[in-house]
Amino acid sequence: MNLAHPRKILAACLCGAAALLAASAAPARPQTQKPPLHGAHWMAVTGKPLAATAGASIFQKGGNAVDAACAMIAATSTMWDTLSWGGETQALIYNPHTGEVIGINGLGVAPTGATPEFFKKQGMRVPPEFGPLSAVTPGTPGGLMTMLAEYGTMSLKEVLAPAIQMADGYPMEAELVRTIEKNKERLKGWPESRRILLPHLGSAHEAPEPGEMFHQPDLAATLRKLVEAESQALAAGKDRKTAIYAAYDRFYRGDIAREFVRGVQEAGGLITLADLDHWKVKIEQPVHTSYRGIEVYKLTTWVQGPVMLQTLNILENFDLKSMGYNSARYIHTLYQAMNLAYADRDFYYGDPDFPPLSPIRGLLSKDYARARAKLINPDHNDPDVKPGDPYPYQGGKNPFAKLLREWHTKVPQATPTALAEFNRTFRLGTTSVEAADAEGWAVSVTPSGGWVPAVIAGRTGIGLSQRMQSFVLDARDNPYNVLAPGKRPRATLTPTLALKDGKPVLVFSVQGGDTQDQNLLQFFLDVEEFGMTVQEATEAANITSYQMRDSFGAHESFPGRMTVNSSTPPQVRQELERMGYTLDYVERSSGPINAILLDRAHGTLWGGSSNHGEDYGIGW
Repeated sequence: MNLAHPRKILAACLCGAAALLAASAAPARPQTQKPPLHGAHWMAVTGKPLAATAGASIFQKGGNAVDAACAMIAATSTMWDTLSWGGETQALIYNPHTGEVIGINGLGVAPTGATPEFFKKQGMRVPPEFGPLSAVTPGTPGGLMTMLAEYGTMSLKEVLAPAIQMADGYPMEAELVRTIEKNKERLKGWPESRRILLPHLGSAHEAPEPGEMFHQPDLAATLRKLVEAESQALAAGKDRKTAIYAAYDRFYRGDIAREFVRGVQEAGGLITLADLDHWKVKIEQPVHTSYRGIEVYKLTTWVQGPVMLQTLNILENFDLKSMGYNSARYIHTLYQAMNLAYADRDFYYGDPDFPPLSPIRGLLSKDYARARAKLINPDHNDPDVKPGDPYPYQGGKNPFAKLLREWHTKVPQATPTALAEFNRTFRLGTTSVEAADAEGWAVSVTPSGGWVPAVIAGRTGIGLSQRMQSFVLDARDNPYNVLAPGKRPRATLTPTLALKDGKPVLVFSVQGGDTQDQNLLQFFLDVEEFGMTVQEATEAANITSYQMRDSFGAHESFPGRMTVNSSTPPQVRQELERMGYTLDYVERSSGPINAILLDRAHGTLWGGSSNHGEDYGIGW
């Protein structure tokens, strides 16, 4: 794999039909809107320029990629970059000393009292999207501290220093200003959110102004308490790791926990002190598959990550390169393969700590993928693709065979209001954090939850997660993801690592709810099949399917609907419409992908960051 070569056929889609695309000579390399990043020693890429700077500052002080990633998580959480400190943190870490890929499960759980019956009695078909009843226990503080304690080199004090400075005050960016102002009426219903996020209450514009210093004194105090707990432990002779876990205990069992729970319950939420005490971060073995000699790693079924692995397994049965980049045949094949994998996601994925276990071995079986690939109609979209039965491929019997037979794609009435609401929720949440260094550490993180509009819990400054909405209340919708106290909802968050010959070659993730693994799949294929650089692939034209069930809001789907890039040629548009797709168009369709390529041939790092949003990277 030589990732420094020019991309072969990116502009070939302008030529028309798939046969001509496959046969045409390679065009001149198009220029990206953002320059690629280069580094010899380290690379830090994330959702905000200031947060990338925080990661760079840690690298400059001698930290490794885990230290830098933790600093970026802390900074993006402080900046409310579609998340806050009460959200969740998911990570994949490559440890160069052991050659292992490690999964960090920092997803919160449903609190005491959160049952299907509780929400059904309130007339809800799914848990609410906003407010204190949408909150699971906070996972980001624990996830960050566990990563740092187990795999970092620096103190919590050093890693949190940029975030504490920002909580004391930083100049707010226009994107967050717009988000706060747009959601201000909802924020006014929660006293602490109103006090912190609407400093100009009563004015025509009640959010902070762009460039105005934004102060979060309660959050700054909470973060300083964590550092104080660490310092006290160090002064008592404890080692670095134990001292960091002393801060962890203060958050989940000490005075921070007590004020957090008081604030949650005062707002009408369900989280108890026992919920915080019992919850813990899990260090896990991730799942992976091989695609043409590249090992791709994902977290398991408590997030949607395996869906990309399943799709790659299906696509391995097709000659994608010969179809031509973004030809009608190529787009149709991607869409159908995603349909099959996402139908499995919608039925089989859930928290593996709650029986029955998701049939992950069968789902990732190459034989199962071959069987699923045979279901693809080469000429037309199937609007009612169903989950398969992976159990025979792992020597088992499906415990939900009856529910499987009754399962159908939900087709809501496509009114303008329904479509607008679906469009708003489908891409909700998440930022991405990527870090790599010359020693070989590689980290991919998708922290999320607690985005604006969030309830701030008491005087902690911490915004509550909204992840409860990703549960279902009825086993007919997904028997593995039915709400229960202590259970993790099946989230969309999906960091990614790709290895070749046992060494990392790609570190990548993206924000955007149910679009995440769609975008990451296409990014990966752009690099591996079509020879694009990481920057080219982050900006390349992607498609978006809406045939899977939305993980947010009302959990609806719109079969056959597809977003394509506005540069898509007329011939391709016409062929897709003939195949049964309803198309809409956007100029930038790649999603805000962030990525790092570890160039083994030259011993250097390439960074890429998408050309929309505020995502940004720094290398050295």
